[in-house]
Amino acid sequence: MSTMKLILTQEVTGLGSSGDTVEVKGGYGRNYLLPRGLAIKATRGAEKQVESLRRARAAREVASLEEAQAVAGRLAGLTVRVPARAGEGGRLFGRVTTADVAAAVTAAGGPELDRRRIELPSSIKTTGQHTVTVRVHPEVSSSLTIDVVAG
Repeated sequence: MSTMKLILTQEVTGLGSSGDTVEVKGGYGRNYLLPRGLAIKATRGAEKQVESLRRARAAREVASLEEAQAVAGRLAGLTVRVPARAGEGGRLFGRVTTADVAAAVTAAGGPELDRRRIELPSSIKTTGQHTVTVRVHPEVSSSLTIDVVAG
């Protein structure tokens, strides 16, 4: 069980934001984070790079926090209909995915959302109203009611 110390270059859900130094299992780092460019190995030179990443992130977060609150406000007043194929009794063929929700929000005139920031309560397999959470910013999340309709 070897672990490795890495510096994240992008936000990784459940792990941290860009500039964070994390310790992960060797396989996760070698096979997932490093090949996808989500992290770099923690070395002395990289530590200096981290400082600039953190400064850039701090500057972005101040502007994006205000923006995120505006986006959360727009989401709160939105009625989103998600069409899905349904059978008898409102049971869906398959399930509603985060990509379906993101597309439906855009179709309803809402902001474009990154599907990775949408959190479904559990797998949605029936028609009707469901509440999903959208993490617009690390400090701002918004609840969104979606109406799953047979379509």
